[in-house]
Amino acid sequence: MFKAIAKYHLGQVVRHKKHPFRGVVFDVDAMFSNTDEWYEAIPEESRPSKDQPFYHLLAENEQSYYVAYVSEQNLVPDDTGEPIGHPDVDDLFGDFQNGFYPLEVELN
Repeated sequence: MFKAIAKYHLGQVVRHKKHPFRGVVFDVDAMFSNTDEWYEAIPEESRPSKDQPFYHLLAENEQSYYVAYVSEQNLVPDDTGEPIGHPDVDDLFGDFQNGFYPLEVELN
């Protein structure tokens, strides 16, 4: 049975290997869990394997803030020590400390 172990965790700041954006992990899928249409939109030569963790990120680049869905193979830890400016960060996490955001979500 396939069992993926996520390399990155909730609250960790990461950056994309190929594209100029960084983000904070707010959810992890053990395997690809998006639509086939989304997957097919990725150019075939750079399409990642579905059999790896995929991360939901509150992401930012020079122009905007957005939510990104990225395969583990395309992420690296962000070592800038800088917080993420995404406006939704405060809804999910506490204050940025030591390169991470502590999870602060109330479950009802």
